[in-house]
Amino acid sequence: MWLRTECDLSFEVTVPTPFILMLRPRSDLTQWVSRQTYTISPNVPVIEYTDSYGNLCQRLVAPVGKFSVKTSADVLTSTDTSGGSWVGYNEVETLPNDVLTYLLPSRYCESDRFVDMAHTIIANCAPGYEQVAAIEAWIRENVRFNPDSAYFQLSATEVNQSREGVCRELAHLAIALCRSLCIPARMVVGYLHGLTPMDLHAWFEAYVGGRWYTFDATQPNPYGERVTIAYGHDASDVATFTQFGPAVFPETMDVRVTEIKPPDAVNRRRKKAKK
Repeated sequence: MWLRTECDLSFEVTVPTPFILMLRPRSDLTQWVSRQTYTISPNVPVIEYTDSYGNLCQRLVAPVGKFSVKTSADVLTSTDTSGGSWVGYNEVETLPNDVLTYLLPSRYCESDRFVDMAHTIIANCAPGYEQVAAIEAWIRENVRFNPDSAYFQLSATEVNQSREGVCRELAHLAIALCRSLCIPARMVVGYLHGLTPMDLHAWFEAYVGGRWYTFDATQPNPYGERVTIAYGHDASDVATFTQFGPAVFPETMDVRVTEIKPPDAVNRRRKKAKK
């Protein structure tokens, strides 16, 4: 599916403020970015770098006054194939080196505190995908997804106590439960087509059967129609904007995700292939 993602942010800055932005989706095995625009007003010097997770980041200093960021991207997404009990568990000693880090406890995912709870949830499940699916289902049934929740930036332990949160909090609990079973899990932030109310979204991926699979306890169908911006251990690694100094919050934030027709160049290639 071809999706157009757009995100417009505006701030009122009172002192020159350093920012790190993380708003550019990147092309990889699951998505291809055919077009991007990225407009910053007023125009200031920007340095782009790739962080340790492979995310595209932009460093800048926002001047005093109105400061806005407008992004747009046309992305070809792939629809994940649903897994099942045949997708097995990967023994730790067989995991790729870059996956090992997603077994460790992190700031918001205290996986070492969830071993007993996780084993209760996955009792009688086949090792691997089926265990993660059971965790996803348990959270969907026992933790309320509330886009207007008053809870903010909760850790997995706190979410388990409150039994309520936004997408980020539900992902924290799921990740902690997976890691407690020695199943690598990571946070993902990006866009979800059809999300209501529309906003940037967070979900999680688990590494089973030799690859990453998408899971999302906030949605009935976790597959496809997503555009990834960033991966990380938890929310602290995937903030779409980080500012340093006096707190600055967006005055406005407008997120849009629409299905579009394939670009003309793609259509031309398809027509040639049919001849």
